[in-house]
Amino acid sequence: MELQDILRNLQIEQLTPMQEAAREAYGMNKDLVLLSPTGSGKTLAFLLPLVQTLKADVQGVQAVVLVPSRELALQIETVFKSMNTPFKAMSCYGGRPAMEEHRTMKGINPSVIIGTPGRMNDHLRKENFDARTVTTLVIDEFDKCLEFGFHDEMAEVIGQLPSLKKRVLLSATDAEEIPQFAGVGGNVEVNSTIPKSHSTLLKLNFLATEPVSDRLSLQKVLSPEKDKLETLYRLLCTLGDRSTLVFVNYRESVERVASYLQSRKFPCDAFHGGMEQADRERALYKFRNGSCPVLVSTDLAARGLDIPGIDNIVHYHLPVNEEAFTHRNGRTARWEARGSSFLLLHAEERLPDYIPEDIPAFELPEQTPKPAKSRWTTLYIGKGKKDKLNKIDIVGFLYKKGGLTKEDVGQVDVKEHYAFVAVRRSKAKQLLTLIHGEKIKGMKTIIEEAK
Repeated sequence: MELQDILRNLQIEQLTPMQEAAREAYGMNKDLVLLSPTGSGKTLAFLLPLVQTLKADVQGVQAVVLVPSRELALQIETVFKSMNTPFKAMSCYGGRPAMEEHRTMKGINPSVIIGTPGRMNDHLRKENFDARTVTTLVIDEFDKCLEFGFHDEMAEVIGQLPSLKKRVLLSATDAEEIPQFAGVGGNVEVNSTIPKSHSTLLKLNFLATEPVSDRLSLQKVLSPEKDKLETLYRLLCTLGDRSTLVFVNYRESVERVASYLQSRKFPCDAFHGGMEQADRERALYKFRNGSCPVLVSTDLAARGLDIPGIDNIVHYHLPVNEEAFTHRNGRTARWEARGSSFLLLHAEERLPDYIPEDIPAFELPEQTPKPAKSRWTTLYIGKGKKDKLNKIDIVGFLYKKGGLTKEDVGQVDVKEHYAFVAVRRSKAKQLLTLIHGEKIKGMKTIIEEAK
């Protein structure tokens, strides 16, 4: 399939210099390490050349993509499907039955499998797909995989892929040393005799030298209390309905902060690795589509997730290190956009060395505004792809039965067994009344505001 056709399907006019360089490098007979900032388009940088090297006459899995989180797996799968090529891809991750994934594998015969290391090992051990046909391995957010403790699991995956010819590692930070198990540069064997000068490794570094983008406004917010909840509330009310990501360091803190804000009638959602997958998906979706302006998260949301248009980052807790600080801030001021980053500090807190001491203070107004309501709300529909429901069906139903217009309907996302749709908040109540008891595509189903 021609590159221009794929770009047309993705509604992209041209590639970035990094993506062009990655395409060119991918075509060489070398392993590839690509270093590029969060939000710079690394997913496309490896998917485009990967798709173009897949062989139509090979029956079986040709490429395995390892990722540190389910969200990133789903995101890559979505991008792959949007390319609209003849090849199939699927994601694999914990939190759902492996047997169900195996049935999907047998049904669609994917050329590419994207998954977390633990679940990938599960399928390989059970021989749910033929590992001998896999010639390409991609490890996305490689440094994060190591940070999350997937070292042994990744080594096990690689050990079960006997026919690998190409390895691609992607990261938003430059690791000092790549572990030997990755086998990049030809050093597959532990006792390899291949001299380093003959290494078949190509490294592309697109990391900026400046830790903070020029488009990013960095400010501190001083809290009179050691418990910063009230200060956070006042700051978020001041920022209004702008898209804001609040970072904390612990799962328990996510729950505590989100519960406090919700008790003050502030619209927000929680996001961390201990939540059920369905709850995480719902929170992300509401945040992406603008129906919930604030997401309180651990550093899980700082890496790999494609959340466009974030206006503000709030560091409720100071990041654990400079790398985490960079990744958090990398969620805003992406591409040509501008963004703001706020550090919440109480009197006893000291800034780490990598953050300048003289950053300006953001003054909160004496009179705190009321929490702003977002323009959108999210509806949950209890049918999905498995029920032969698609976006066109949903939008048509909302227009015809709900009296909505194009301007009233935002993002639509159809999952396997359910769907989400953003609708204008001012029309939601009337809409639910109008469609009560109505069938969508001849099916009775639950349609309600997503909790």
